[in-house]
Amino acid sequence: MQLPESSRWQFTPDLNICRVLNGMWQVSGAHGAIQPKQAIATMFDYIDAGFTTWDLADHYGPAEDFIGEFRRQAIATRGKEALSNLQAFTKWVPRPAKMTRRVVEQNIDRSLARMRVETLDLLQFHWWEYRDKNYIDALTYLAELQQEGKIKHLALTNFDTERLKIISEAGIKIVSNQVQFSLVDRRPLMKMIPFCQEHNIQLLAYGTLCGGLLSEKYLEQAEPRGTALNTASLRKYKNMVDAWGGWNLFQELLAVLKQIAAKHDVSIANVAVRYVLDRPTVAGAIVGTRLGISEHVADNAKVFALTLDADDTGQIEAVLARSRDLLRLIGDCGDEYRR
Repeated sequence: MQLPESSRWQFTPDLNICRVLNGMWQVSGAHGAIQPKQAIATMFDYIDAGFTTWDLADHYGPAEDFIGEFRRQAIATRGKEALSNLQAFTKWVPRPAKMTRRVVEQNIDRSLARMRVETLDLLQFHWWEYRDKNYIDALTYLAELQQEGKIKHLALTNFDTERLKIISEAGIKIVSNQVQFSLVDRRPLMKMIPFCQEHNIQLLAYGTLCGGLLSEKYLEQAEPRGTALNTASLRKYKNMVDAWGGWNLFQELLAVLKQIAAKHDVSIANVAVRYVLDRPTVAGAIVGTRLGISEHVADNAKVFALTLDADDTGQIEAVLARSRDLLRLIGDCGDEYRR
């Protein structure tokens, strides 16, 4: 498989990424058991297909270790050149506390060791409690480590627009913010995207497929409950669908998406991802990878040949216009984690 040039995005001057990122939350243990050997073998399949960019975190179970083992095997079997087009974006998600240079550096060093790298391509920082202002200290120390070469680029995950503004005004250079963004959750359009456009900050979107709910599997199906919501993603995003407008309206959305997908000979998931990728400042969409359990490489590739026309967008917007205002109900990007 050869992905088209449209699959690539010049994220920074030194990082050219695939616009569909491989999300590794699914290896954390909340989405079914993962067999490490099979997972690593599957990672080679993704890379060979052109899906070269991985999104992970220090708390996603063995995700950082998988990157490290993949790098080791790639070098052993293909040489160091095999890693020239690999991008691995991790996160640091500390519990709020006093931040010292030693605490910050120890955590970054741990990620460096686990991933078997000398510098992190992108460190995405998350903070649970805005009332605890130590996040500014943490970011200041992270910026120092960036200057020393341990981090190439500094980013955020699940920060709201107000705090992104505070951080930017503190003189800390942020290249991206990772936020929940989908046809169901369009909160980034309201405040986040206008700010990012003004300050040259990009977005990495997660939850774009609502944990798999935005797919043919759930079209014309009864509302899933209880044990049918058998992954952390399904439980999380079913709650989001409920807040957005409920299962009946969601079925109307799926029906419209199916019509559009059939018109273009693609899947509902392709339409959902393409819609988000077409929004301003969005560099990429993160699609979960249940390594060794279920793969969607061939289907994900169809996103890059898909162009949604004005009629397609109009049909989608007609359904979305009848949904609830999640910005008013939940708050800005990431506020669902701080309520």
